[in-house]
Amino acid sequence: MNLRPYQNDLINSARLSFRNGIKSIIICLPTGGGKTLLTAAMIKSAMQKGRSCLFIVHRRELVKQTISAFNSLDIPHGVISAGFNPDSSKLIQIASIQTLARRQINFKPDLAVFDECQHLAAANWATQFNSFDCYKIGLTATPCRLDGRGLSDYAQVMINGPSMRWLIENKYLSDYKLFMPPTDISLAGVHTRMGDYAVSELSSIIDKPKISGHAVQEYIKRAQGKRAIIFCVNVAHSKNVIEQFQLANIPSAHLDGTVSQAERDETIDKFKRGEILALSNSDLFGEGLDIPAVECAILLRPTKSLSLYLQQVGRALRTSANKTHAVIIDHVRNCEFHGLPCEEREWTLQGIKKRTDENKLKVKTCPICFAALKQTVSICQFCQHEFKPEARPEAELNFNDQELVEVDKTALRRSNNIDQGMAKTKDQLV
Repeated sequence: MNLRPYQNDLINSARLSFRNGIKSIIICLPTGGGKTLLTAAMIKSAMQKGRSCLFIVHRRELVKQTISAFNSLDIPHGVISAGFNPDSSKLIQIASIQTLARRQINFKPDLAVFDECQHLAAANWATQFNSFDCYKIGLTATPCRLDGRGLSDYAQVMINGPSMRWLIENKYLSDYKLFMPPTDISLAGVHTRMGDYAVSELSSIIDKPKISGHAVQEYIKRAQGKRAIIFCVNVAHSKNVIEQFQLANIPSAHLDGTVSQAERDETIDKFKRGEILALSNSDLFGEGLDIPAVECAILLRPTKSLSLYLQQVGRALRTSANKTHAVIIDHVRNCEFHGLPCEEREWTLQGIKKRTDENKLKVKTCPICFAALKQTVSICQFCQHEFKPEARPEAELNFNDQELVEVDKTALRRSNNIDQGMAKTKDQLV
């Protein structure tokens, strides 16, 4: 098993924690960093020592992906999930959290691994977590709840892997170009429920033909021919967006939790093969969809959840052959609220400070190519546009002996157009 150096470091840190008497740990690693692989290595080692292990996930796609990973590493296993034949004779079991909650199983693991453990505060997860008296590992890219609170109730130690920025710089994740509109969609009056925007109220603002049509135009402009995951507000919104893509003759499909497993599997397989280019969803693929060939993420759902935002953009950041960079099209300016995906973030068991509208991160839009950039950059890394410094009060000029020069009208016109494009309010435009 060829693990990356940082994966070996994480495994060694986890083993050291267990040897020091720690019973429950969380391993934090960005989406695409290889959490399943490093855990599979630990599980295989435990199996070889005669110890039993339970790997717990929360979606059918994750069950299938884990089965594939364990098969590739020659890890014999049983599956505790609807639609699979159980095999209780195996030391290693893969289980869905929903099946564990419904069935009475007689399996007492020495090690229980909880994938996407940011869900541990949910009732089903917490019940199962507390039911096992064994060593426990939580895996996550975003170890915080929707409200920003941490997971200190479920782990004694957090082991942090390298940051997303480091993984990109060292070619373990794909670099990306992020685009957002120069003006924000007004969410004034939208209420907050359970820590995020009320979906029913968002729908009336976002689910409009003009916005969906713009999503199609930007896909054609920025990512035509690339496989794209589209994140929508709700099922109706997702279906309406796909209708616009299909009208533009872009092979595309919508999936949601009500679609049959057979149809869902077939659609995802077509997407993997490139027969479908745009795959839209609502709350289905924010976590766990492991398709390295995804090159584009289209964000059409405003969210206050840092976890949801990072999970969504992370779908496009895995590396694959002939993939030079990912394209993130953020129509709802989530990056202004949460920062760029590769922003350095300090994760702890106590969580991360939740942002509000008043403490948004400094992100600006290039007026030429609409790339989202840090507020501090002076030159756009994508189109090389040079940002003009903020105007300062003019000093009193001495006109003595000043030589007049001819004005370059073309350059002045270009400069004026750039200034106009950077205006964000009516007053600035005036």
